[in-house]
Amino acid sequence: MKKILFRKLLYDYLSFFFITLISTAIVIWIFQAVNFLDIIVEDGRDYFVYISYSILNFPKILSKIFPFILFFSLFYVTVKYEFSNELIIFWNFGVHKISVIKFICKISVLLMLTQIFLTTIIVPNSQDLARSFLRTSEVNFFDNFIKQQKFNDTIKGVTIYVDKKNRNGNLENLYLKKEIENSQFQITYAKKGEFSEINGKPILILYDGATISSGNEDSLTNISFSKSDYSLSNFETNTITVPKTQEISSIKLLKCISYYFKFLDTQEFDSKSNLIQNCRIDNMSNILKEFYKRFIIPLYIPLLSLIPFFLIISSKENSIYQKLRLITFVVGLTLVILSETIIRFISISLIQNFILFSFPIIFFISVYLYFYLKFKFNFIKR
Repeated sequence: MKKILFRKLLYDYLSFFFITLISTAIVIWIFQAVNFLDIIVEDGRDYFVYISYSILNFPKILSKIFPFILFFSLFYVTVKYEFSNELIIFWNFGVHKISVIKFICKISVLLMLTQIFLTTIIVPNSQDLARSFLRTSEVNFFDNFIKQQKFNDTIKGVTIYVDKKNRNGNLENLYLKKEIENSQFQITYAKKGEFSEINGKPILILYDGATISSGNEDSLTNISFSKSDYSLSNFETNTITVPKTQEISSIKLLKCISYYFKFLDTQEFDSKSNLIQNCRIDNMSNILKEFYKRFIIPLYIPLLSLIPFFLIISSKENSIYQKLRLITFVVGLTLVILSETIIRFISISLIQNFILFSFPIIFFISVYLYFYLKFKFNFIKR
């Protein structure tokens, strides 16, 4: 009978948790996907890049809300069990409260490993893959990011100003400045312009204008034209496409940290770490913060899984139960916020980081010992 009770308890907890996790993540993802529309509107990318980039950000959303949704699910189901008198069934069938705590600890360890797998493998790879779509894709919808009476610098090295833009996408009074090597530049002015394609490559057809080019020894060349084709096929956008620290694989992240603490000499560290993206002395603080997000924050999951079970200390008939429920929720919420805000104090100091990294373990041991002594003592006393 005890196995059936624990099986039902596990089913209720996990089913509510996963349903809440997925539904909440989908809602957040939809709002975030709307913000990603800038990839098309402002950056001129095609729809495939937008869809792929948006979908690949879904694992990151899951990992961010995982701890809080887990705490909330355990809290909600435990309160529901209490008000529906289902917890009394456990106690009447001889299930000890400390047995429930041990059972939850085992499940929380599995969930913690799931979160670590998500943050160390799935999220970095999905973020890197999403960035790769931006690195390898081309600007397709040039007319999307052109705004009238505004300097548009989406294309790297090119500034475009348009006085007017009609509904058909035709442009009036254009100004284009292209930066060239060695501080040289090319300025093109045209009364009219329109986007077109030649052999599948985008061009901007300009009418009635002139091109001013700078040369050596501060010389200028002025060429007028009635019609000119301005190629846009070889340009890149100003969107950041280089890999970020959060996109580095966890293995490389750990190697970078080990090199840093093993080779204190800067030159020796540089010689060992030059093959790892973003592994630099000036970026070590960000490297350690990323390590904290991937490996340490998931350690709060067993602790957050125990907090809701302060509710089983007292029954709903007790006058302190309402206060106990409020305090339990506030404590759990505070721990979720604490786990995220501690990252601000991560530094290159080994001792300071060790203290901060040990917080979830110390808190978990303290809470578990409190439950063990309280419930074990009450059981022996009976």
